[in-house]
Amino acid sequence: MARKAEQPTGVHCRLDELLDERGMTLTELSRTVDITFANLSALKNDRGRAIRFSTLTAICKALDCEIGELLVLAE
Repeated sequence: MARKAEQPTGVHCRLDELLDERGMTLTELSRTVDITFANLSALKNDRGRAIRFSTLTAICKALDCEIGELLVLAE
């Protein structure tokens, strides 16, 4: 059975920009927050459909940012 194309969520994850600003790689973040590289990659590429508050908190703590700096409305 073919997968249905997923509709955009209207949310953009600024993970790539924040990592770049901090000189950190996705692999380093994955190890720091104990979240799989694949799950972080999905968020980074705006393919994430949901995120747990605990995951959001861990990412924000590791990147020393606020939730609003990480997740923004897509244009």
